[in-house]
Amino acid sequence: MRERLRGDRGIGCAPAYSRTMSEPLLEVTVLHPRDITGAQEGGADRLHLVAPGAEAALSPEPGVVSSVCRETELPVFVLLRLNDSWTTTGGELTRLVGLAEDYLGCGAAGVSFGFLDADLEIDTEVCTHLASSLPGVPWTFHRAVDATLDPRRSWRRLVGLPGLVAVRSAGSPQGLAVGYDDLLATASSDPAVARLLMPGGGLLAEHVPWFARAGVSRFHLGRQVRPGASYKSYVDAGHVRSWRLLLDSAVERATVSASASDRASSA
Repeated sequence: MRERLRGDRGIGCAPAYSRTMSEPLLEVTVLHPRDITGAQEGGADRLHLVAPGAEAALSPEPGVVSSVCRETELPVFVLLRLNDSWTTTGGELTRLVGLAEDYLGCGAAGVSFGFLDADLEIDTEVCTHLASSLPGVPWTFHRAVDATLDPRRSWRRLVGLPGLVAVRSAGSPQGLAVGYDDLLATASSDPAVARLLMPGGGLLAEHVPWFARAGVSRFHLGRQVRPGASYKSYVDAGHVRSWRLLLDSAVERATVSASASDRASSA
């Protein structure tokens, strides 16, 4: 199990969270404490805690967050989302800040959120407000980016947002089955995108080496680590471990190849 760094960030009792940008990271979605054992034993680096909704994943109850955080030493990022759209209101925004503070007080290491405006652009005002209301708290932008009209412009707006450590994307609202080629091309053409990108949403094993060669080292798994690819099943350690080995091997090979290319170029 990878060590979770601890420290006082001044909000609640949540631990400090820090990673070297080039380290491979495997994030696994969990729904409740019964998913923890499989994720931990399989070698997950981080947990993404959500509550299943009728149409989309939503924010869990603070009691669930507390239960999960008590069961694991892994960093837990919790989803901030109160409805199944990509927008939010002023009243919801205030509630989201309070909810985030509750999560951090329960032991969460970070949060996950992402909002669009009426023009289907990244709502940088809302995202900046949330991030600024939680100083020092790392956060990931979830797949709302796939619903924007111009993903490349959206990436330019995302880079530099305070506290942002990753952007989960499948390149298309229909998932990586449709968006893989465009997402890989975007990551390959821009190192800033590659550093933040966390592919998720139908990720296949065959995608991983190509993303790693593009400089991507973060990956998100959901159904892939559950028997039958069903959220009715618990996270399975064997499934997670197979992805862990694949990820570590792919990132190591990509790093060695990049170093060899750099040496050849400077010779």
